[in-house]
Amino acid sequence: MANKQKYTYQGAVYCYGDVVSSNWSGQTFALSEKQAASNLAYQFKRIMGYVPDVPVRLAGKPQLAS
Repeated sequence: MANKQKYTYQGAVYCYGDVVSSNWSGQTFALSEKQAASNLAYQFKRIMGYVPDVPVRLAGKPQLAS
């Protein structure tokens, strides 16, 4: 069974092609970078009060925490 790793993100977040946050940071535990990006986007939506269908995109990739 694979272990989850800690990922962090700090940077811009886009919604409908516009920057909605220029320096947001978050962290999550995930099995892959793709899952971490999805988790972080979900966190951002919850914090900002967006509904789940709003397309949110991180400007960069989540980084493995050391």
